[in-house]
Amino acid sequence: MKLFPAIDIKNGQCVRLRQGSFRDVLVYSDLPLKVAKEWESYGASFIHVVDLDGALVGHTVNEDAIKEIVENINIPIQLGGGIRSIKDIENKLSLGINRVIIGTKAASDPGFMKEAISIFGPERIIAGIDAKDGIVAVEGWERLSSYNAVALALEMKSVGVETIVYTDIAKDGMMQGPNVHYTVEMVEETGLNIIASGGISSLKDLEILSEHNVHGAIIGKALYENKIDFRLAVTMFE
Repeated sequence: MKLFPAIDIKNGQCVRLRQGSFRDVLVYSDLPLKVAKEWESYGASFIHVVDLDGALVGHTVNEDAIKEIVENINIPIQLGGGIRSIKDIENKLSLGINRVIIGTKAASDPGFMKEAISIFGPERIIAGIDAKDGIVAVEGWERLSSYNAVALALEMKSVGVETIVYTDIAKDGMMQGPNVHYTVEMVEETGLNIIASGGISSLKDLEILSEHNVHGAIIGKALYENKIDFRLAVTMFE
C-alpha cells in the first residue's frame, strides 16, 4: 500500500482543516517546502499536495509554494485543488507535477475526464471523490452534489479513470479513524486503485486499509500531531 504524506496549502502555509471547513484551520508551518523535504527524508515515495484556496475559487492560488516544492524535492507529487480545464492540467504537468487530481470538474463533467485521459493518459489523471455519508461534495467541499460516490466512481471507470482519491469529509482532520465501510465498498464495487483519505490516525488504521486491498492512504494530521511514525509506516506498508 502506497503512503502519501499530505501538504494542504492555504495562504502559502501548510495547514489542516477539520471536516473540510475553511472556518476551522490549523497552521502547522509557514514553509511548505520545509515540510515536503521532511517527508522526503523520512522515506516518502510520493507527496500529496492540495491547493485549498484553489479548490474553493476554481483556479490555482498557491502556485509559488507548489512550484518551490516541485523544484526542490526528488520524489513525485500529486496535486489537487482548482484544476478544472485542460490548460490547468497542462500548466501543472509542465511545472513538474507527476499527476493531477480532478474533483469538482469530474463530478460535473465526466466527459472532461475522458478528454483529459485521452490527452495525458490515465497515469497522469486521478479523480478526486470527496463524500459525506456517501454523497459527493464539490467546490472545496462547500456544496453537496446529487451524486452517490460509488456511482460517480463507476462513471469515472467507464471513461478510463484508473485511480481515485476517496476522501470521507466527516472523518477528515478528526483523527478518529477512516470510514472503512465506504472505502472498502469503493474498492469492492469499482475494482479501481482507491487511495483512502480522511481520519487516518494510527498504524492500526493503515493495517486495516491494507488488509482490504486499499491501493494507498493519504496521511495528514496524524503526521503533524506525531500520532504516526512515518518512517516506521513506510517500512511496514510500502
